Amino acid sequence: MTQEELHSIIASNESYRIELTTSTGDMDKFQEAICAFANDMPGSRKKGYLLIGVRDNGEIDGLKVDDALMKKISSIRSNGNILPLPIMSTEKVVTDKGDVLVVEVTPSFDTPVRYRGRTFVRIGPRRDIANADEERILSERCAASLPTFDTYPCRMATIDDIDTETIVREYLPKAIAADVLETDTRPLKEQLAALHLYNIQWDCPTYAALIMFGKNPRYFMPGAYIQFVRFKGSDNGGEILNERRFEDCLYKTLPLLENFIRDGIITKRPVPVSILREKDVFNYPFKALRELMMNAVMHRDYQSNMPTRLYQYDSHIEVMNPGGLYGEARPENFPHVNDYRNSVVAEMMKTLNYVNMFNHGVRDVQALLKENNNPAAEFNVSYVTAFSVIVKDGETPNYSPTVHQLFTNLSVQDKQLIISLKESQLSASELQQFTNCSPQSKQLFIKQYITPNLDNGIIAMTHPESSHHPRQKYYLTETGKKILEMIQNE
Repeated sequence: MTQEELHSIIASNESYRIELTTSTGDMDKFQEAICAFANDMPGSRKKGYLLIGVRDNGEIDGLKVDDALMKKISSIRSNGNILPLPIMSTEKVVTDKGDVLVVEVTPSFDTPVRYRGRTFVRIGPRRDIANADEERILSERCAASLPTFDTYPCRMATIDDIDTETIVREYLPKAIAADVLETDTRPLKEQLAALHLYNIQWDCPTYAALIMFGKNPRYFMPGAYIQFVRFKGSDNGGEILNERRFEDCLYKTLPLLENFIRDGIITKRPVPVSILREKDVFNYPFKALRELMMNAVMHRDYQSNMPTRLYQYDSHIEVMNPGGLYGEARPENFPHVNDYRNSVVAEMMKTLNYVNMFNHGVRDVQALLKENNNPAAEFNVSYVTAFSVIVKDGETPNYSPTVHQLFTNLSVQDKQLIISLKESQLSASELQQFTNCSPQSKQLFIKQYITPNLDNGIIAMTHPESSHHPRQKYYLTETGKKILEMIQNE
């Protein structure tokens, strides 16, 4: 933004989309303003501007904007206090009279937007909590845009198909500030509509309400369940040792799923670390599996007839959910960019403390796996209609063969592959050329030569968070370098 553009905004007579302040520490004021701009009560679809460092009379105050202030204001977007998450950007504009921190807010289609359970709106220069009529306008405006599937009305359902008692008793007090809820005298349907759980126009629940609080969600969405299968061996051709389905609404399913992961999948065994002391070794870290499953049910495509799958094998677990990467998320920017296929479901899971919506999920999972001595999770984002992740058992590395055993089991092509990585990192296609395996398919080459050497710890990926990363390359590990020396000394 140029100085001329800044001065033009300050001089504008459109006061409903401009807030001026000289304060740098009133975070409540900032977040209320951003919430109000996101709600765009006038319906102009024009961006709102919070200008920090400008007096009420339009004069620049001489503020010095440093990195700490920039980070503090930028963190508002993802700190979870404003839901749904606002679309905003921050920028420092330097003028001869001082700096101005410009916060630009794009009006949301997913209204009403709330700050800590309160809906703030702006009409003219006034910023205040929305009244019942204003909330109704925002809800109807959102219903007209229907940005995601979970906000669609399920016209086959009625209010009797959702557990309104649980919503009133358990969810509303968490989603709405107590003082606002106490004075809200609107009919229940209108209260639910303000949370995108009911559609007034069609007089029916939304799919989000059925997913989270439905009495029988599978009647309306046949694939809306979680399928657990425990297979013997390393693939789904093995004997089925255990099977379970979680078919209730998410409000009932998620706590059961947490307990099942903790009690039915996670195992531990004592390992001596000294003569007098032992430590517990877990096959998988509970928090990592919990994070993966919560993200699976939050991001899945509920229009698909495929269930969310949790398959356990002897040496690994695979989680697969219908629906590939969505919206702004793409294979080339995963996991750094996130988007929400089910924005209302995500908001409800955040309110109920099942997810944080900070886009830290993949990073946290990898850190938890590393801490538990598991290999990094392998994310497959190449599917168009599904998303999968494989997590390997943390006890598997304890039984890995020795370097000498690995060396004696190498084929000619394996040795050529290792030699080709002596001084550089190479892609799968480049490795295929070096090992004279070009006539066969790339997928077969990866399966026969790259995957076994990855599993044995001889080579590693430059992008372990995604095995199908478009810029994926491979390099020798310390084990691989030792084996290279043995090959050279043959």
